[in-house]
Amino acid sequence: MKPSELKAVLDQHRLWLESGGKQGKRADLEGVNLEGVNLVGANLVGADLGGAKLGGANLHDANLVDANLVDAYLGGADLANANLVGANLVGAYLVDAYLADANLHGAILRGVNLNGANLRFATFDLNFKQVRWFGSATFSQDQIPWVCLHPRYLEWADSLKWVKAEKLSA
Repeated sequence: MKPSELKAVLDQHRLWLESGGKQGKRADLEGVNLEGVNLVGANLVGADLGGAKLGGANLHDANLVDANLVDAYLGGADLANANLVGANLVGAYLVDAYLADANLHGAILRGVNLNGANLRFATFDLNFKQVRWFGSATFSQDQIPWVCLHPRYLEWADSLKWVKAEKLSA
Protein backbone atom coordinates (compact mmCIF):
# COMPACT_ATOMS: atom_id res chain seq x y z
CA MET A 1 0.00 0.00 0.00
CA LYS A 2 1.33 3.40 -0.97
CA PRO A 3 1.76 5.99 1.80
CA SER A 4 -0.85 8.22 0.15
CA GLU A 5 -3.37 5.34 0.11
CA LEU A 6 -2.68 4.57 3.78
CA LYS A 7 -3.13 8.25 4.67
CA ALA A 8 -6.49 8.28 2.87
CA VAL A 9 -7.64 5.15 4.74
CA LEU A 10 -6.56 6.65 8.08
CA ASP A 11 -8.27 9.98 7.29
CA GLN A 12 -11.52 8.19 6.42
CA HIS A 13 -11.23 6.11 9.60
CA ARG A 14 -10.71 9.25 11.71
CA LEU A 15 -13.82 10.79 10.16
CA TRP A 16 -15.75 7.54 10.78
CA LEU A 17 -14.74 7.59 14.45
CA GLU A 18 -15.46 11.30 14.94
CA SER A 19 -18.91 11.04 13.33
CA GLY A 20 -19.92 7.88 15.16
CA GLY A 21 -19.95 5.96 11.87
CA LYS A 22 -22.13 8.48 9.98
CA GLN A 23 -19.32 9.71 7.74
CA GLY A 24 -16.06 8.30 6.49
CA LYS A 25 -15.31 4.62 6.54
CA ARG A 26 -13.94 2.10 9.04
CA ALA A 27 -10.33 1.26 8.21
CA ASP A 28 -10.17 -2.04 6.34
CA LEU A 29 -6.52 -3.04 6.22
CA GLU A 30 -7.15 -6.77 6.22
CA GLY A 31 -4.18 -8.63 4.77
CA VAL A 32 -2.38 -5.42 3.81
CA ASN A 33 1.42 -5.32 3.91
CA LEU A 34 2.32 -2.57 6.38
CA GLU A 35 5.76 -3.87 7.36
CA GLY A 36 7.96 -1.16 8.82
CA VAL A 37 5.24 1.49 8.55
CA ASN A 38 5.26 4.36 11.04
CA LEU A 39 1.89 4.42 12.81
CA VAL A 40 3.04 6.17 15.99
CA GLY A 41 0.00 7.40 17.89
CA ALA A 42 -2.41 6.23 15.17
CA ASN A 43 -6.06 5.98 16.18
CA LEU A 44 -7.07 2.55 14.90
CA VAL A 45 -10.00 1.94 17.25
CA GLY A 46 -12.13 -0.81 15.74
CA ALA A 47 -9.97 -1.07 12.61
CA ASP A 48 -9.76 -4.32 10.68
CA LEU A 49 -6.12 -5.39 10.56
CA GLY A 50 -6.83 -9.11 10.32
CA GLY A 51 -3.97 -10.90 8.60
CA ALA A 52 -2.10 -7.61 8.12
CA LYS A 53 1.68 -7.78 7.88
CA LEU A 54 2.87 -5.34 10.53
CA GLY A 55 6.37 -6.74 11.06
CA GLY A 56 8.68 -4.03 12.33
CA ALA A 57 5.88 -1.47 12.25
CA ASN A 58 6.05 1.37 14.75
CA LEU A 59 2.73 1.33 16.63
CA HIS A 60 4.12 3.13 19.70
CA ASP A 61 1.22 4.86 21.52
CA ALA A 62 -1.28 3.59 18.91
CA ASN A 63 -4.90 3.18 19.95
CA LEU A 64 -5.94 -0.33 18.88
CA VAL A 65 -8.98 -0.68 21.16
CA ASP A 66 -11.33 -3.33 19.76
CA ALA A 67 -9.18 -3.69 16.62
CA ASN A 68 -9.27 -6.93 14.68
CA LEU A 69 -5.73 -8.32 14.61
CA VAL A 70 -6.64 -11.96 13.95
CA ASP A 71 -3.71 -13.72 12.28
CA ALA A 72 -1.80 -10.44 12.08
CA TYR A 73 1.97 -10.65 11.77
CA LEU A 74 3.47 -8.32 14.40
CA GLY A 75 6.98 -9.75 14.64
CA GLY A 76 9.38 -7.04 15.77
CA ALA A 77 6.61 -4.45 15.95
CA ASP A 78 6.92 -1.65 18.49
CA LEU A 79 3.69 -1.71 20.49
CA ALA A 80 5.12 0.16 23.47
CA ASN A 81 2.37 2.07 25.29
CA ALA A 82 -0.19 0.95 22.69
CA ASN A 83 -3.76 0.52 23.91
CA LEU A 84 -4.87 -3.00 22.96
CA VAL A 85 -7.94 -3.23 25.22
CA GLY A 86 -10.40 -5.60 23.61
CA ALA A 87 -8.19 -6.18 20.56
CA ASN A 88 -8.84 -9.52 18.91
CA LEU A 89 -5.61 -11.45 18.38
CA VAL A 90 -7.23 -14.86 18.06
CA GLY A 91 -7.02 -16.93 14.91
CA ALA A 92 -9.26 -19.70 13.73
CA TYR A 93 -6.96 -22.69 14.16
CA LEU A 94 -3.22 -22.30 14.50
CA VAL A 95 -0.98 -19.45 15.64
CA ASP A 96 -3.25 -16.55 16.38
CA ALA A 97 -0.83 -13.68 16.28
CA TYR A 98 2.87 -13.64 15.66
CA LEU A 99 4.37 -11.28 18.22
CA ALA A 100 7.92 -12.63 18.38
CA ASP A 101 10.43 -9.87 19.18
CA ALA A 102 7.59 -7.35 19.62
CA ASN A 103 7.98 -4.55 22.15
CA LEU A 104 4.95 -4.62 24.47
CA HIS A 105 6.41 -2.47 27.28
CA GLY A 106 3.70 -0.30 28.75
CA ALA A 107 1.10 -1.69 26.33
CA ILE A 108 -2.39 -1.84 27.80
CA LEU A 109 -3.35 -5.51 27.47
CA ARG A 110 -6.47 -5.60 29.68
CA GLY A 111 -8.83 -8.26 28.40
CA VAL A 112 -6.69 -9.15 25.37
CA ASN A 113 -6.92 -12.72 24.14
CA LEU A 114 -3.46 -14.09 23.28
CA ASN A 115 -4.61 -17.70 23.10
CA GLY A 116 -2.08 -19.51 20.92
CA ALA A 117 -0.03 -16.37 20.23
CA ASN A 118 3.69 -16.62 19.51
CA LEU A 119 5.41 -14.33 22.02
CA ARG A 120 8.97 -15.65 21.71
CA PHE A 121 11.48 -12.95 22.66
CA ALA A 122 8.73 -10.34 22.94
CA THR A 123 9.39 -7.88 25.73
CA PHE A 124 6.64 -6.90 28.13
CA ASP A 125 6.16 -5.80 31.71
CA LEU A 126 3.62 -6.37 34.47
CA ASN A 127 0.82 -5.30 32.15
CA PHE A 128 0.94 -8.91 30.98
CA LYS A 129 -1.03 -9.76 34.13
CA GLN A 130 -4.03 -8.02 32.52
CA VAL A 131 -4.14 -10.45 29.56
CA ARG A 132 -7.37 -12.40 29.56
CA TRP A 133 -6.28 -15.65 27.87
CA PHE A 134 -2.91 -17.03 26.82
CA GLY A 135 -3.40 -20.80 26.74
CA SER A 136 -1.36 -22.63 24.09
CA ALA A 137 0.88 -19.57 23.63
CA THR A 138 4.60 -19.85 22.89
CA PHE A 139 7.08 -18.06 25.16
CA SER A 140 10.85 -17.86 25.59
CA GLN A 141 12.27 -19.43 28.73
CA ASP A 142 13.42 -16.01 29.92
CA GLN A 143 9.76 -14.96 30.08
CA ILE A 144 8.85 -17.62 32.66
CA PRO A 145 8.83 -15.18 35.63
CA TRP A 146 6.37 -12.84 33.90
CA VAL A 147 4.06 -15.61 32.76
CA CYS A 148 4.06 -17.29 36.18
CA LEU A 149 2.88 -14.02 37.76
CA HIS A 150 -0.35 -14.20 35.77
CA PRO A 151 -3.27 -15.22 38.05
CA ARG A 152 -4.41 -17.89 35.56
CA TYR A 153 -0.96 -19.36 34.95
CA LEU A 154 -1.75 -22.69 36.64
CA GLU A 155 -4.88 -23.10 34.53
CA TRP A 156 -2.91 -22.99 31.26
CA ALA A 157 0.56 -24.12 32.35
CA ASP A 158 0.28 -27.51 30.63
CA SER A 159 -0.71 -25.96 27.29
CA LEU A 160 2.18 -23.47 27.04
CA LYS A 161 5.13 -23.98 24.75
CA TRP A 162 8.60 -22.86 25.84
CA VAL A 163 11.56 -22.23 23.58
CA LYS A 164 15.19 -21.86 24.50
CA ALA A 165 15.92 -18.25 25.48
CA GLU A 166 18.97 -17.73 23.24
CA LYS A 167 18.27 -16.37 19.79
CA LEU A 168 19.84 -18.25 16.93
CA SER A 169 22.51 -16.34 15.05
CA ALA A 170 21.97 -15.81 11.34
